[in-house]
Amino acid sequence: MLNKVTAALLTLSLLIINSAPANALTVPNSFKNLASASVLAKPGILVIDPISQAEIYASQADVPRAPASVLKLISSVTAISAYGSDKVFKTSISSTEDPNTYVLLGEYDPWLTTSSHEARRLNRALSTNLISSIGSSTSDFSDVTIEFNGLYEKDIINLRAFYGKKIKFKRVTKSEIAKHGVLNPLTEVNSPTLGEIIGFTLLWSDNTLADRLARNAAGELGYTRDSNGMNSAFQKVLKDLDVNSTGLKVKDGSGLSHGNRVSARTVAELLWKIRVEPKFQAIYDGLPVAGKSGTLKTRFKKSGKSAKGLVKAKTGWINTSVSLAGYVEVEHNEYVFAVIANHVNPSERSRDLARKTIDKMLATVAKTAAEE
Repeated sequence: MLNKVTAALLTLSLLIINSAPANALTVPNSFKNLASASVLAKPGILVIDPISQAEIYASQADVPRAPASVLKLISSVTAISAYGSDKVFKTSISSTEDPNTYVLLGEYDPWLTTSSHEARRLNRALSTNLISSIGSSTSDFSDVTIEFNGLYEKDIINLRAFYGKKIKFKRVTKSEIAKHGVLNPLTEVNSPTLGEIIGFTLLWSDNTLADRLARNAAGELGYTRDSNGMNSAFQKVLKDLDVNSTGLKVKDGSGLSHGNRVSARTVAELLWKIRVEPKFQAIYDGLPVAGKSGTLKTRFKKSGKSAKGLVKAKTGWINTSVSLAGYVEVEHNEYVFAVIANHVNPSERSRDLARKTIDKMLATVAKTAAEE
């Protein structure tokens, strides 16, 4: 009887072995060792094969964590979901029947600036050009009132600082503007497309742009423009994309707040959606490349140098968090990964070690198609 049982178990074992995938996806032990390094302090990690959607490696992937600037990926997806990547933000100034009153009407253009240096260097819309256009109507700014709607308070603060007491700026509602009747447009400035703005935002991790885009998107989707509204907008968009959002908590659109929470699973699942949905191509294209561009330009040159040029990812860090999420080339495939280490010792030395550890970890799997 014992021999028959042994023979049966052996047969079953052989069947299981033979039925297993011949090329089961996995990561090397060196990846696992680096993932468990003390400097990362038990991070959330998820690596997915986008073709089969199989989890190649997971460690505490469902724990909500402070993601730092990796949150900008959700802000970008929400913005494109709300507007489409071809959206252009317009800001105009018009005269009214009152020769001393003008109307500055915008769409919360995140690209506006009062800095001529930024306008030249980054091709940003210069808000002072709008104000200058009233010069053809009046040679003296005294007694001039500019009523405005659809501009960020920070932009108005900058304009007030630029013009001092020469011009009075007054926030009004659209219904109050309508009381002027027919407006006479003087000039208008337009932003680049939303896709271009997102590309810049992700490449250089611009906090102001990311936060503004998230607030714009929340408003466009019918929510308030505060943290509650952003949270609701993010939740809706992730649900519509069938992305797990358990534990998501949003305090801003940039990732700067330590109160933000998102899991590695949410980020990795979203990255897969970004890759397969053509409407999100601007997000993929805007990601920095390891050792070559943006916030990854100086990384992967010493630590994890074999992955140089093979990783496209969004970086992130705040005091105790170091994160990286994106795509790593593995021969003819491209793994999706998300790493959020949010219990890192709050020193630049520890954060730098965490970055180098993550870079080395990705280098253990990165491989060009030409390599054997």
